[in-house]
Amino acid sequence: MRQCELLGVARSSVYYEAAPVSGEDLEMMRLIDRQYLETPFYGSRRMVVALDRMGHSIDRKRVQRLMRTMGLAAIYPKPRTTVAGAGHKVYPYLLRGLTITRADHVWATDITYIPMARGFLYLVAVIDWASRYVLSWRLSNTLDDAFCMDALELALAHGRPEIFNSDQGSQFTGKGFTGVLLGAGIQISMDGKGRCLDNVFVERLWRSLKYEEVYLKAYSTARDAHDGIGSYMRFFNEVRPHQALDYRTPREIYYGGHDVGRC
Repeated sequence: MRQCELLGVARSSVYYEAAPVSGEDLEMMRLIDRQYLETPFYGSRRMVVALDRMGHSIDRKRVQRLMRTMGLAAIYPKPRTTVAGAGHKVYPYLLRGLTITRADHVWATDITYIPMARGFLYLVAVIDWASRYVLSWRLSNTLDDAFCMDALELALAHGRPEIFNSDQGSQFTGKGFTGVLLGAGIQISMDGKGRCLDNVFVERLWRSLKYEEVYLKAYSTARDAHDGIGSYMRFFNEVRPHQALDYRTPREIYYGGHDVGRC
């Protein structure tokens, strides 16, 4: 719908209803999300211990179920073999040792969990690696590939990168998503299984967004979430100085044509 395009909201989230999850599970998911930002290498066993130390007794199977719902997986020292999806091709990671100093050299994408007062949404964003500029983002109440495709098409309105990096999630390995990239002559790079730090600058965006915006609020509706996150993304791009960019903004680097130091 045209209204969705104007608002920057995936069509599915227009009909958002609180996910059918108990209040107790939602609270556990919020705690897991915070802990994961601090220790993304925690699997379900260590997450159980962390929650127990917070005073919450919970069994491992439940933690595993909640982490799957949230789309979380622990990082590991080495890449692991994965199956992205039936018929989906996994591409190699192309960024190791690569010097990235200019805009539109490498773009990256990822999905994160957004807690709500009575449910949750998923957020996808596409960023320019060198400038940290957020090119596009979309919210959805499901982990399908439609909102990721929407974000990709919107990002490509800015230009096109030489390399596009993502994790091995089925949203990014499907023929629809990779077909758009290949059709535009863009090289595809994918992180090793469970290695969120291969996509470190998107992970830093999530951390900043959650601690500076999401955790300070309890969004009641998808519109509240959209407005709050949209306001923060504008702040992140246009106002917030970044130490790694010599205290310039991502917008100044991306549109100003400035090179940055080795990333």
